[in-house]
Amino acid sequence: MTSVHATAIVDRSAELADDVVVGPFSIVGPGCAIGAGTVVGPHAVIAARTRMGRRNRVFQFASIGEIAQDRKYGGEPTTTTIGDGNVFREYVTVHAGTAQDRGDTAIGDDNLFLAYTHVAHDCVVGSHTVFSNNAQIAGHVRVDDWVVMGAYGGVHQFCRIGAHAMVAAGSIVLQDVPPFTTVQGYPAAPKGTNAEGLKRRGFTPGDMLAIRRAYKALYREGLALDEARAAIAAAAQDAPVLAPLVAFLAEPGRGLVR
Repeated sequence: MTSVHATAIVDRSAELADDVVVGPFSIVGPGCAIGAGTVVGPHAVIAARTRMGRRNRVFQFASIGEIAQDRKYGGEPTTTTIGDGNVFREYVTVHAGTAQDRGDTAIGDDNLFLAYTHVAHDCVVGSHTVFSNNAQIAGHVRVDDWVVMGAYGGVHQFCRIGAHAMVAAGSIVLQDVPPFTTVQGYPAAPKGTNAEGLKRRGFTPGDMLAIRRAYKALYREGLALDEARAAIAAAAQDAPVLAPLVAFLAEPGRGLVR
């Protein structure tokens, strides 16, 4: 049964599943939809046109789906779309999209956003990511599955962070981070593969060897980028684990961290 505290404000047009909980002094705006098992704690805001899946948890003072921090925003009815099983800790902010881009900010499933993290307008965040305290991503950023953002890490607008990458604490990312890579510093530079993360996720020794060899081709063997792309694509024929890296390198972006 839906439980809405007497001090909470839920717009009449909002759709709440039967067992959603909305805590004291929280606000759920117009056009929102919140899925089964989701708990919105006290003093949280779920802004207009936010659609949230099942089993999410929003802690106190979080703000989800508010309008973009963008001077070009002109009041367009943009949206925020959130999947299942996400956790938004204290003071997390997630902003809706803008008409100049996707018009939607999208977050997948089973992500953990620790206190004071920020997801800006038009970002796309995959699934199973971890944003450590105060990690911030600017507008139009794409963060793929299983990425770990270290505390106080920042990402420049329009950058891409590939699957299973690790951004070390305090790093500032100004260019794209390939899958499986650990970066560190200001500006962030490649420091090796995310070996520990890959082990934890059950990658085989053979897969990890293929990833290390691909990293060397990209960063250690003095190859031009086109040559490295070709070498990695050839290796991927016998090592399917490299497919996300091949696809990432084939897409245009802000250039790779070097």
